[in-house]
Parts: sequence; C-alpha cells; structure tokens
Amino acid sequence: MARPVRCVIMRGGTSKAVFLREADLPQDRAERDRMILAIFGSPDRRQIDGLGGADPLTSKLAIIGPPREDDPRAAGTHLTYTFGQVEIERPEIDWLSLCGNISAAVGAYAVYEGLVAPRAPVTAVRAFNTNLGRVLTIEVPVEGGRPLERGDYVVPGVPGSGARILIDFADTAGAATGRGVLPTGNPVDVLEVPGLGAIEASLLDIGNAHVFVRARDLGLAGTEGAARLDADRDLRERLERIRGAAAERMGLIADAARSREESPAAPILGIVGPPAGYARELGGGTVRAEEVDLVARLMFMQQAHKTYAGTSTVCTGVASRLPGTVVHEAARPGAHNRLTLRIGHPAGVIETESEVAQRADGAILVRRATLGRTARRILEGTVFVPEAAG
Repeated sequence: MARPVRCVIMRGGTSKAVFLREADLPQDRAERDRMILAIFGSPDRRQIDGLGGADPLTSKLAIIGPPREDDPRAAGTHLTYTFGQVEIERPEIDWLSLCGNISAAVGAYAVYEGLVAPRAPVTAVRAFNTNLGRVLTIEVPVEGGRPLERGDYVVPGVPGSGARILIDFADTAGAATGRGVLPTGNPVDVLEVPGLGAIEASLLDIGNAHVFVRARDLGLAGTEGAARLDADRDLRERLERIRGAAAERMGLIADAARSREESPAAPILGIVGPPAGYARELGGGTVRAEEVDLVARLMFMQQAHKTYAGTSTVCTGVASRLPGTVVHEAARPGAHNRLTLRIGHPAGVIETESEVAQRADGAILVRRATLGRTARRILEGTVFVPEAAG
C-alpha cells in the first residue's frame, strides 16, 4: 500500500519546490532519500511518476523542521530549513547548496503554517539553514494574519507580479567552504583547466560557492540566451571542466574530474560581461544596455539557467564590491559605489543590495546582501509514496 505524506508545493521566485516536514520523513538517511526520489519521480527524464517538473528549477525540495535548541548557531530562529536539489536522471540529491528563490517561499510557508506569529505589515522569519549552518532573515509582507501574495513587485521570468519578500543572506558569507568570502584569499585565481589551459576566475562564497569567469575569455558576449548555451555541447563540457577546477581549488571536492558526480550543484558558474543590450529569452522585448550594470549568465546543474539564481544574485552583488574580481571589472564604472547592482540575465534584470567592509586584518565583512522575490502557495495535500520506496 502506498504511504501518504503531507506536502505543500510553493513557487519561490523563479523556482518551485515540494515542501515536506522533517517529522514525516524516515530518520535513516538512505531511506529518506529513497522516499524523496520516489516523491519526485526520479530518476526519469520526465519525472512522469512523481511531482518533479523535469527541470532543475522545478526539481527542488524544502524540508522544514522545528528550531534546533541544542545548536547555538540557531539561537533565536523559528525553524530549520534544509534544501535539496533533486537530480532528474540520476538517483541522487545534492545537499551541498542553497536556493535563494525557495528561501523566499520558506518565509511565506512559515507564516502559513503558524511556525511564526504573523505581524503586519511585515513578519521577520529567522530560518536556520542546515546546508550552510547559517541563519537567513526573511521579511514576509502580511495582511490579515496571512502572507500577502498580491502586489506590484515583478520578478523577470515569473508571470504577473506579487508582494516583495526580502531575504538577507549576509550571514551565509563563507559558509559553503568555511574559508571566507574569498576562499583562496584572492580576488582572481588562475585555474589550470584540462583541455583549456590557464583561465582567470574569481571564486566567492556567499549564499553558495560560486566561480565567475569573463564571457570574452570563452569567446562569448555574455548576452547569449540559455537555449544557445545549452545547444553548444563543447562549450558546456569546457564550462564543467572550469567548474570542476574551481570546486577542487575551493576544497569542495578532491578531484576536479569528479565534479559532476560529487558536487553537481556547487559551485555555480557565472559568466559575466560589461553592460550590453539583448533580446529577452522569456516574455519577449529587449533589455537596454543602460538598464543594467553588467550582464551575466549562469550554469546550474550542467545546464544554462533560464533566469538568475537567488544566491547568485547576492554573490554577484558582493563580488561587484570587491576590487580585482572579474565581476568588479565587468560592472559599469561607478556601480560599486551604489547600494544597488542591476544584473542583466536571460529573462530581464534583477537587483541586489550589497554592503561590504574590510577589517584591520584584511578579512571581508558582508553587512548586507539582499534579494527581493515573490512567492505563492500552489498546492497543499497528500503525496502517495510507492510501497517499495516508503
């Protein structure tokens, strides 16, 4: 007999996730992963027998649990939040990364589920993220004791508009690698990449581990659409080798050649270029060069991101504040002197607010790294797990 498990499906920004309660899952990790894979219908390219959407942006998971009273890092939080990137064609779940888009939905979920007392006009939700061991502060607009979903805030890549949820990722700086915002201590590193030779890259860690490279060093303009990037298999292989070399340099894996198997989601790879105009890949229309401070494209789970990841948004913003990085170099002159950075991505423009400072010992402090998103509860009900998996 199939096992019933309560679930909620929520959109957060440009992603969608299945929300499960920690108490409803097996404590044994192997059993838990088997159940989750069955819920999503993985491994299968179409995820036809589960809730997955056959796309990395819709094959995401949020596990919500009670506050960790025995962990001093979680002091003053309302809940724990574990993010999982569920593989589509392989029976694997990546637990090493964090999704900024889904983090917005976590805040709304907490209010809907009564995990935090609603307070109008904005309820601050403090979520302890177990992937990074850090606290996210999520500001959720509230009206009538419930999250406010209607509003005029537009997220490129999402139809319509909604109420803005603000997430501050400042506390996640250095959490993925344990080595600070610049894991190697350098604004630019030279990576020796098999088949490519030496390539300059900036390695950063906030929200998730990231590696940024210049578009021109890859023979690109930085304005290419996701479909064009995905169609170039040789380029995708080269980018994965760069990502693997960065993962090894950052200490995430021991062997760059095994990046796809051991750490498919982190680091996220960003391709950056100076401000330029281009055609939107989603929704039609164009983005003008004067509307952006730089252009950027992402590779996520070995595919080109159709929009721009939330954690990548804040990481790009912080990188633009650090002289010497390839992101700072690409940004419009003077952009690093403003609080807000405008990033041109395939679906439009996304903004982030960043503040950084440097201690006397040279360490970089991130004081602000924000992302604005919208979220919507789509479904709540019961998912039935096949007997063999549950």
